Amino acid sequence: MLIDTHCHLDFPQFDHDRDEVIARAKKEGVGYIINIGSSLEGSQKSLELAQKYDCLYASVGIHPHEADKTYKKEEEAIGELARRDKVVAIGEIGLDYFKNFSKAENQKALFIALIKAAKDLGLPLVIHSRDASSDTLNILKESMPLKAVVHCFSGGEDFLNECLDLGFFISFTCNITYPKAKDLREIVKKAPLERIFLETDAPYLAPQGLRGKRNEPANVNLLAAEIARIKNLNVEEVEAATTGNAKGFFNLK
Repeated sequence: MLIDTHCHLDFPQFDHDRDEVIARAKKEGVGYIINIGSSLEGSQKSLELAQKYDCLYASVGIHPHEADKTYKKEEEAIGELARRDKVVAIGEIGLDYFKNFSKAENQKALFIALIKAAKDLGLPLVIHSRDASSDTLNILKESMPLKAVVHCFSGGEDFLNECLDLGFFISFTCNITYPKAKDLREIVKKAPLERIFLETDAPYLAPQGLRGKRNEPANVNLLAAEIARIKNLNVEEVEAATTGNAKGFFNLK
């Protein structure tokens, strides 16, 4: 069995065929899908989907891009949603200095507030960090102990080692299949299998051969095969390890 630990089936790209997308994922052996909220509205939709589909679970959070237009009432609303059945994490939350759609100080304040909400509820974190490794680590270290996964990992070896030292998990996406992703494949080699999750980040980051098309959870099997190739393992080993990692982290039965 496979688990897609990070996708966005609440996005409008799936409005016309969501049932078929989920059916294709099941056919490819995807037993669980974690749908990730990236705004208050998206988190509400994520929970609705989790309540509708047995194989879906929800994570609720507010992406750093939304920080400039997020106020305390939205933060409190995420905390209320996080108490609901089938919500297994808070995220995605974090820092993004690559696009800087929101001011850094607002991103940090939102990040800290939602980390506190997760700690209060005993929920793990799904972390977004892009071009913000230092500030991300500083904030997380100040809030330890924490249970967290750094999604769509794009950092270097130093960032990887610091995350591993803190006990965090690392999640890779289908972008490791891209010809120019040589450095990222080296990170995959260095990351221990017992700390790795699989994710599609659908509808984004479709694997090589499908680039330019919408990504979907069924493609997580291609990701498992690529990680097996990179690490010189059987794909069954990758599937078993990553599924066990994710089930324990998200407390999936």
